[in-house]
Amino acid sequence: MDQLLRHHGDVDAAPGLLDFAVNVRGGQPPVWLRERLIAALDGLGRYPSAAQDAASRAAVAARHDRDPAEVLVLAGVAEGFALLPALAPRSAVVVHPSFTEPEVALRRAGITVRRVFTDTAHRLQPQRIPVAADLVVLGNPTNPTSVLHPAEVLRALARPGRVLVVDEAFADAVPGELESLAADRHTRGLLVFRSLTKTWALPGLRAGYALGAPDLLARLAAPRPPWPVGTLVLEAVRACSAPAAVAEATAAAGQVVQNRQWMVDQLAGLPGLTIQQPAAAPFLLLHVPGGERVRTVLADAGIAVRRADTFPGLSPDHLRVAVRPPEIAIALVAALQAALS
Repeated sequence: MDQLLRHHGDVDAAPGLLDFAVNVRGGQPPVWLRERLIAALDGLGRYPSAAQDAASRAAVAARHDRDPAEVLVLAGVAEGFALLPALAPRSAVVVHPSFTEPEVALRRAGITVRRVFTDTAHRLQPQRIPVAADLVVLGNPTNPTSVLHPAEVLRALARPGRVLVVDEAFADAVPGELESLAADRHTRGLLVFRSLTKTWALPGLRAGYALGAPDLLARLAAPRPPWPVGTLVLEAVRACSAPAAVAEATAAAGQVVQNRQWMVDQLAGLPGLTIQQPAAAPFLLLHVPGGERVRTVLADAGIAVRRADTFPGLSPDHLRVAVRPPEIAIALVAALQAALS
């Protein structure tokens, strides 16, 4: 089971295949970001400084209208999940289907995890979460279902003595960052994880951050070694939090909406295929008859999609596909049509 939970889209995206398995926008960072990172290379002969960390935290804080003390720069959101055992929960809940690394990290630390499943439309059912749960982890918008949960529903999950972790790795791909809790300074026990990997094509750098009360961030960070994030990560976080970068991400989010709708319109008529709707993220969850066979046929046609049966609550007939521009997505549409005809 642990091996399945550690399966990610990069495994499905074999070399030479047209990649619909990994949810990263573009094949490389934009030119301006690459130039910022190149300029920072000369600083690699020195240890990352407290001043660099402070500057990055200040940039994130300004972006989300928070205090710099409420920001913890991470080596990707995956590091944030790996740190969750430091919170020492007695009753941990992970809402599924969702990204599986939080459960892996907790279970490997010997912490018992209770799975709470969404309904058949993949909507959160708050009444299913035990009152005694002192750690609740979920995604918004959720990977792989592309469902966006209302912010007020998430806030209502907060309880005295409970840490509520909301994975917002794809929140900047939602126009206006609708339903985001990133700016919420008042909900007690709230931790929000944000990623730069997806929008800025930085999976090879591992850059993200956590937002929350300073005492909660201190608990989370307690096991970290010295200099846990490098100079380039700090520079990327600072650069991607600047107003111009936020404006670029906002424009990109609008384009995602258009591209996603084009894909929905094209896929909707294919025999036996259903699409999880409404979708809010830069990917779609599909249900297709004979999903394993379809994945093989697509691979033979040169197209990679993400198997979704590794997400608890989903079946081999579920596939996740990244949203791509029409000139790229047309190949997926044609291959799926051939596979399902």
